[in-house]
Amino acid sequence: MTLEIHNTLSRKKEEFIPVEKGKVKMYVCGMTVYSDAHIGHARTYFAFDIIRRYLEYKGYKVNYVQNITDVDDKIIAAANKENVDALKYSRSFTDRCLGDLDDLGIKRADLYPKASETIPDMIEMIKKIIENGYGYESKGDVYFSVEQFKDYGKLSGQKLDEMKTSACAITDDKKHNPFDFALWKKAKPGEPTWNSPWSEGRPGWHIECSAMSSKQLGLPFDIHGGGMDLCFPHHENEIAQAEAATGKTFAKYWMHIGLLTVNGEKMSKSLGNMINIKDLLKTWNPEVIRFFFAQAHYRSPPDFSEKGLKNAEKGLNKIHRLKEKLEGFSDDASIKIDGDSLDGEEKTYYETVNSFKEHFEQAMDDDINTPEAVAILFDFVNKSNRYFENNPDPNAELCRYALDTLIKLGSILTLFQPKTAPGDLKGDSPSNKLQEIILKYEENTEKKSTEELLDRILEIREESRKSKDWETSDNIRKELEDIGFEIQDTDDGPVWRKK
Repeated sequence: MTLEIHNTLSRKKEEFIPVEKGKVKMYVCGMTVYSDAHIGHARTYFAFDIIRRYLEYKGYKVNYVQNITDVDDKIIAAANKENVDALKYSRSFTDRCLGDLDDLGIKRADLYPKASETIPDMIEMIKKIIENGYGYESKGDVYFSVEQFKDYGKLSGQKLDEMKTSACAITDDKKHNPFDFALWKKAKPGEPTWNSPWSEGRPGWHIECSAMSSKQLGLPFDIHGGGMDLCFPHHENEIAQAEAATGKTFAKYWMHIGLLTVNGEKMSKSLGNMINIKDLLKTWNPEVIRFFFAQAHYRSPPDFSEKGLKNAEKGLNKIHRLKEKLEGFSDDASIKIDGDSLDGEEKTYYETVNSFKEHFEQAMDDDINTPEAVAILFDFVNKSNRYFENNPDPNAELCRYALDTLIKLGSILTLFQPKTAPGDLKGDSPSNKLQEIILKYEENTEKKSTEELLDRILEIREESRKSKDWETSDNIRKELEDIGFEIQDTDDGPVWRKK
C-alpha cells in the first residue's frame, strides 16, 4: 500500500508523490517566541514529528524546516513591558521554547530560520509582488491586493465575494480593499526597524513564511503544515504571496493539525486553561504525554485531561511490560530467524509479528492513522502475552525478532526514547527499583500475598531513608497512600495499614 495523506488544498486523500524521488521537503510554521511553549505547541509539533519519523521509516530523506517568528506585535509588546530589546527578548524565549520541546522528547527540525535573519529575502519577495501587479505601497506601508490574485481562497475555500458580505474587515484608509493584508509595516515608536525602499519598518507576519520556505526548500516543495487555525488567513496569504512573486506552485500537500481542547473547552488565556510544557513535565513523564497525543488522529481535536493522561499511562505500562518480557526472553539472541524452520505455536507467533508490522504500516499509510496504529500495537501486546502464557520458555531468536519489530514501530510513535526509563512513566513515581518489583509482582503467575509485597516495598523505603534519599522515601509513601495504604514510622520500623 502506498502512503496517502489528506491534502487540505484538494480536500481529499491523495497518494503522496514527492517532487524529487526519495526526498521530502517539509515546512511547518513554527512558534512565535514571546512566552514559554504550551501543550498546543506540543500537539502540533508532536504530530509533525511522527509524520517525519514515518516518512524516514519508509526510506525518504526528509529535509524538515520550521521557522522561528522572532519579530511580531506580541513580542514587541512583551519586550516593551519588560523594558528590554525585542530581539534580545525573543532570543531568550527561542532557547526556552525549543528546550521545552526537547524535554518533551520531540525531535528537532533540521533547520530553524529566524524572521529577523531573513529580512532581505522578504524585501526582495515584496519587490517582485509589486512588480507583478499584486502589491502596492501606501504611506510607507505595503499591502497585498487580494482582488488581483484570482486563486485567493483556494486553500481555505473562502471566496472573496462571500467574505465581503458575511464578514466585517477592519477599515483602513491606507488599503484599497479592507481584506488586503500587510507585506511591510512602517515603524512605530519603540519597534525594531529595518531599512526598505518604502520606509524604515518591519515585515508583516505572513510574508516571513513565504520567503523562508521558498529560500530554504525551493518551489514547489512537498509538505506545508501547521495548526488548523493557520489555514486562514495565514496559509492562504502565504500561497498568494509566494505564487504572485514567483509564478510557481508553492507547496503540493497541505497538512493541518486539529486544535486541542482542555477538559472540553477551547484553550485560551482568557479561560485560564493554558498549560505550559514546563509545568506539565513536573507531574508527568514526557512519554506519557506523547503517547496521549499519539492516540488522536492528527486532524482530530483531542481533549486534554488528567483522565486521558492516566489512561495513556496505563496503556504505556502494558507496552513496556511486553518490551521487558521480550528483552528477558531474547537476552543476547540474534534477530536473524528463519521463519520456514518454525512450526506449531512458534510459526503462529512469527506470523503474528509479521502481521503486526503489515497492519501497522497499512494504518500509517492511511493518512498517518495513529489511533489505528496504537490499536494494532495493543492487539500485538495481547497476542504476545497469550503466546507467553502457553510458552514459558519461548524461542530466543523469535523473541528478539519480535522485540526488534516492536521497537522499530514503537519508535515511529516516539516510544522507547533513551530519556524515558521503562517502569518510570510518571514524573513523581517512586524509584525504578520499586516499579520493577511491582511489575514483576503483577506478572508473576504465582503471586505473592499483598502483605509480602508491601513489606518488601517498605524495606526499599527504609533503604532510601538510611541513604538519605528523602525524595524516593517520600514518593513511596505518597504512592502507597494514593492506592489506599497508610504508613506509620515506629521505633520498631515502619508499619502499614489499609485506610
